[in-house]
Amino acid sequence: DPVLDFDEKSGATATFCADALLTYVEEEGLTVAWILDTHPHADHFSAAQYLKEKTGAPTAIGQYVTQVQALWKEIYHWPEMPTDGRQWDTLFVEGDTFAIGELSARVLHSPGHTLASITYVIGDTAFVHDTLFQPDFGTARADFPGGDAKSLWNSIQQILTLPDDTRLFTGHDYMPDGREPTWQSSVDEQRANNPHLVGKSEEEYIALRHQRDSELPMPKLILHALQVNTRGGRLPEPEANGKRYLKIPLDALEGAAWD
Repeated sequence: DPVLDFDEKSGATATFCADALLTYVEEEGLTVAWILDTHPHADHFSAAQYLKEKTGAPTAIGQYVTQVQALWKEIYHWPEMPTDGRQWDTLFVEGDTFAIGELSARVLHSPGHTLASITYVIGDTAFVHDTLFQPDFGTARADFPGGDAKSLWNSIQQILTLPDDTRLFTGHDYMPDGREPTWQSSVDEQRANNPHLVGKSEEEYIALRHQRDSELPMPKLILHALQVNTRGGRLPEPEANGKRYLKIPLDALEGAAWD
């Protein structure tokens, strides 16, 4: 889930975050084997294509990105948009395995936050994207187009069947009470402490998630980011004047600031 820098006020893009990754790879003498997406993100632009151009590594995402593409094709009115996932080199399915150096990686289909969401289980770690947040905060929202709280509950329960000491790396940290940012927890810590899960039945979780999601505004970049991220991190093609443009549909989503 690499990030392409974007400033929504000026419309400027940059590669500072992605270049920092490339610098680390070079300094450590590493080879990039894969450029992996867990899902098309709604809060930042993907740098997957930029990193592919720089490294030659293949890109990959879950097979159900095709369903996400179909949803957003309608929202953006993109009649020519291919929705077969060809923007990535590999579309993973549940249970797929692949190698990263000497490590074996396995794919879990983890829908709920989006239709396409997947988890990568690599060694004693799992990259759980936007399913579980840190155990003092909770879980991801499930109200984006194609999102579903019941599916998210089931995905989380599957993740929690991993060994207790499995390290879980999440995609966001909201730092409750102003604590320092963190990015890692364990299955055991999530089971014991996550306020959205402890003592909750499936029905209670779904009700909690619906209530919580009804109070959340849409991410400020969702209508910007999905134009790039459903294309595998490709910016829109330049128009006749050589400039690229983002297209913002009006009245497309619920969750306005005044709702």
